Amino acid sequence: MTAPWLHNLIIAPIVLPFVAGALMLLFDERRHTLKAVTSLASAILLLGVAVALLVLAGAVAPAASVYLLGNWPAPFGIVLVLDRLSALMLVLTAILAIASLVFALARWHRAGPHFHTIFQFLLVGLNGAFLTGDLFNLFVFFEVMLAASYGLVLHGSGPRRVRAGLHYIAFNLAASALFLIGVSLLYGITGTLNMADLARQLPLVAPGDRVFVEAGAAILGVAFLVKAGMWPLGFWLVPAYAAAAAPVAAMFAILSKVGIYLLLRLSLLLSGAGAFAGFGGGWLIAGGMATLAFGLIGVLASQAMDRLAGYFVLVSSGTLIAAIGIGGTQTTGAALYYMASSTFAVAAFFLLAELIGRSQDTAANMLAVTMELYGEDDEEAIEEEVGLAIPATLAILGACFSICAIVLIGMPPFSGFVAKFLLIASILNPKGLGHPLPVSGSAWALIALIAIAGLAALIALTRMGIRIFWASPDGDVPRVLLVEIAPVAGLLMLCLALMAGAGPMMAYMQETAQSLHAPRDYIGSVMDAARVKDAGP
Repeated sequence: MTAPWLHNLIIAPIVLPFVAGALMLLFDERRHTLKAVTSLASAILLLGVAVALLVLAGAVAPAASVYLLGNWPAPFGIVLVLDRLSALMLVLTAILAIASLVFALARWHRAGPHFHTIFQFLLVGLNGAFLTGDLFNLFVFFEVMLAASYGLVLHGSGPRRVRAGLHYIAFNLAASALFLIGVSLLYGITGTLNMADLARQLPLVAPGDRVFVEAGAAILGVAFLVKAGMWPLGFWLVPAYAAAAAPVAAMFAILSKVGIYLLLRLSLLLSGAGAFAGFGGGWLIAGGMATLAFGLIGVLASQAMDRLAGYFVLVSSGTLIAAIGIGGTQTTGAALYYMASSTFAVAAFFLLAELIGRSQDTAANMLAVTMELYGEDDEEAIEEEVGLAIPATLAILGACFSICAIVLIGMPPFSGFVAKFLLIASILNPKGLGHPLPVSGSAWALIALIAIAGLAALIALTRMGIRIFWASPDGDVPRVLLVEIAPVAGLLMLCLALMAGAGPMMAYMQETAQSLHAPRDYIGSVMDAARVKDAGP
């Protein structure tokens, strides 16, 4: 039994950023400090709420906590549902929000109007998507999130940003239309949009109507895969993320995970309806591996850090999509751990790209590439550089780059290695150690791609590190403020914490995976949630 006030916190991740964003609309646009303090205070408070909800989710597990908006029971009323997975996503979102906002305090929050308001509304959409228990309100929060992301991706202006942003907007509007079509088909056949009730109604669908349900689920899945960046649907992702302002791109690292979250949530929840078990799994494996292959090719081809970070998002998405397709409790738990590690590392890399890019220019980059290709060197210049002192700023940036690279490559001992090791081990032993099963060809292909992606990251990041910190023809030292390097260091420290606490973290992820693969408790919690009785006389 949990305290009523703690149960009522379930709605706070939606209300808190909404109130903060609406309040800042009343402030004069020139009051940057007041807006920054309000926005950052809201994000910090949001993290506290998310951690409290994480504790609540663990206390009531394997059941879920259900908040009845309007005090109407499911499936007639709107419900918010908190379980281990949604609580985990809330914590990840709040952490990235704080890191992005702190980084933006240096200059980016002044680069355009209403930055903090739009940022808070983005949090409303994200948190609502993670908490909602019905498809219609999922669409509503999805659109709130996308509308805010449209403003943020254009933040700071510039022709490159506008061009990439317009492509981003056009393609995501098309995905929203698909979302609405898929939801309409499911509602037309089953008569419900509540996710738990939908899982109960699917086994009752007449055989003649099954094709419409499958069509609706497939269209809905395409909309989610667009957001996750699956190849070839995610061609918009790298240009848009690379062109966005650094704190915006870092926050967008969690946007691609919304599609992953929804695929994981609905595929496992609805697969409980026997006849629909395993629906689309083969396509997810193939699409995930294609995305992973495309991402690793992009990693090898990228010469700019911001584009390289965008391709790392695709590598992460491809790995997770394929892992969802393979299924199994062990694989799902390892995939959740990998998702947390890769999200922190990619967000840190986007911020680093902004800081390191200040010491680079186009001419210097082209000259470095030319020297690398044609092997030109100057022995006298090399001799003159020996023994030069390394500025403190470059030393700090170099250390952060090295740690971030090790995590993204998946080298020991950091969380990237632990995540990939657990993921590969779960694919080889889906029932756990001591229960060997034959490994399919697609599983071996995925393992090979994960290993090749690590090798591609090693080559690309080593090449880029040498060019930037060792053999750069440009000796400028970038000006970096404490508020800019602190969030990068904080995100990397979280990667170290994931490594140090791998045991407890994996225990949480495995318990989350077990509840996802046995959705009866989730369904029962939603459908049996009791209305709050009138406390009056």
